Amino acid sequence: MSVAAVGRAARESFAGLPRAFWWLWLSTLVNRLGGFVATFMALYLTLDRGYSASYAGLVAALHGLGGVLSTLVAGVLTDRLGRRPTMMIAQSATAVTVALLGFMVDPLAIAGVAFLVGMASNASRPAVQAMMADIVRPEDRVRAFSLNYWAVNLGFAVSSIGAGFVAQYSYLAGFLGEAVMTMACAIVVFLKLPESRPERTARERAAEPDIGLFSVLRDKRFMGVVGLSFLVAVVFQQGFVGLPIAMGTAGFSPADYGLAAGVNGLLVVVLQIPVTRFIEHRDPRRLLVISSVLAGYGFGLTAFAGSIGVFMLTVCVWTLAEIVNAPTQTGLVVRLSPVHGRGRYQGVYSLSWAVAALVAPLMSGVIIDRLGAAWLWGLCALVGTAAGIGYALLMRGLPRGAEEIVVRRPRQERTRAPTSGAAPAPDSANPR
Repeated sequence: MSVAAVGRAARESFAGLPRAFWWLWLSTLVNRLGGFVATFMALYLTLDRGYSASYAGLVAALHGLGGVLSTLVAGVLTDRLGRRPTMMIAQSATAVTVALLGFMVDPLAIAGVAFLVGMASNASRPAVQAMMADIVRPEDRVRAFSLNYWAVNLGFAVSSIGAGFVAQYSYLAGFLGEAVMTMACAIVVFLKLPESRPERTARERAAEPDIGLFSVLRDKRFMGVVGLSFLVAVVFQQGFVGLPIAMGTAGFSPADYGLAAGVNGLLVVVLQIPVTRFIEHRDPRRLLVISSVLAGYGFGLTAFAGSIGVFMLTVCVWTLAEIVNAPTQTGLVVRLSPVHGRGRYQGVYSLSWAVAALVAPLMSGVIIDRLGAAWLWGLCALVGTAAGIGYALLMRGLPRGAEEIVVRRPRQERTRAPTSGAAPAPDSANPR
């Protein structure tokens, strides 16, 4: 491929998205660049504070439980207060609680503040996804979600390296650094992002009932997607909970696991944008079926891994599934979500990943201890296959194109013009 062709492909990948999207993207990148707690909490508690591994696991579980509870509340706030206020409250609260956590020494205090950090740090997700859906044209959403996912992984990769060096000298500096970066993210939202929540006219309010959480829970197709998302999330979580345990019991060192896991981040950073160009306008049903099965069998192949090279090869397989699944799944959730209920829908969808983050460690530990790692990888293959079949059955009748789905959606969303106070129109924006 010529240099000119590469340049043209890069311009097409980044061009055409609204300016507000790129400020939102920048806030995501800044937020992830400051990531420290989620990566180094276990090492901080066991090595620096001298607590047991069991206590570190309890704190991690409380952190995850906080995220489970906050996603639903944040979804409601996203629709009622707006996307911008919800993000600012969540990010400001995260900055304060993370800084506070660095000064806690009592075990009960550490556990309690970790729970609050989990609540605050997960509360912005429904608002971010809803705002992205508001400001990006339907035909560009898969690309936008892919770029946002790319920012998440790029920030995580850089922060993991930088935070590792910081932790060698001072864990407190790591906590304070994350607090500063998260507050910077809130400042970006305050200064650069206008509210994007579509305003409903009196006529629309009279014609369309309000959407509550029970309305979301009664949406059978959407809840089916949430359930399948949970299955896929449990599989993907094994790359960070089951894989290190299995490699450790097989005699591999932490450095070996770090090398294998590093392939995941590297591939996402390198391949996310070109793969997105390939899948952007393809049938989401097939993409979800293929990616679910590929994820399951990617982890299933781990049962046959006996060297670091084979482990890295299996990581390549399920990482490719992750690259395809993540933006496609998020785009599907938006298509199934009524415009005035996007916050609640995103909150319920985020719940599937939050619950998976709680279930996956327990599942992998019990299965490896009682049956062996090979059974875990076999189960991953079965779960991935079941999810793929589920998507194939559930998505029958879904429109193939990028047009908005019309199930329980307001008609005006397909033709609505930007409202006052909304983000700039896509035609007027540049990538940076």
